[in-house]
Amino acid sequence: MKILIQYASSELNVKNSRFLAEIFPINSASEARELLKIQKEKYEDARHVVHAFVTGENGEVLGCSDDGEPSGTAGRPALAVLKGSGITNIMLTITRRFGGTLLGTGGLVKAYSDSAKLVLNEAQTEELIKKETFQFECSYSAWENLKRHLDEFSVEQVELAYEEKIRFKGQIPAEKKTPFEAFIENASKGGISLVFPADINADCCY
Repeated sequence: MKILIQYASSELNVKNSRFLAEIFPINSASEARELLKIQKEKYEDARHVVHAFVTGENGEVLGCSDDGEPSGTAGRPALAVLKGSGITNIMLTITRRFGGTLLGTGGLVKAYSDSAKLVLNEAQTEELIKKETFQFECSYSAWENLKRHLDEFSVEQVELAYEEKIRFKGQIPAEKKTPFEAFIENASKGGISLVFPADINADCCY
């Protein structure tokens, strides 16, 4: 699977109806719902704000809506295009401004499908890499040594706090978890314990 890495948009005109398609990176269905509220407020003067989204490591979480278009003519065709793209963590909205000419059900399906395909041509993506979140605390002297090696394991910093000790929270590709644990064990001679919240409690924090 691939993930969308940045916003993109395109516009399609069909018999004077304007279809503005926009794609956004998301991480969850709840994020998609919040984004939809923002889009509807932004385009409150538009006839329809149709949406579709795909999220989850395997693209297993799906959603769509016709937003007042005839059932099955808008959200579902757009979602089918998203599913066929192999992209996950993506939200698509298609805002229609009516041009005065009815398109019919077949015309609507084609217009929304073509809008989705057009904006996906603008999509910038990268391969989805499963990552795990971890945290640890260490002395300032130990930190000076450790921080020079984080890039070797593709560690991404999430939080860094300078308190009595250094408190670090980061993410690491799942495939590098075991060698990273071994590195920390050896570098600290067992003095630093890595905590992977997913192993204990998904909501674990400092």
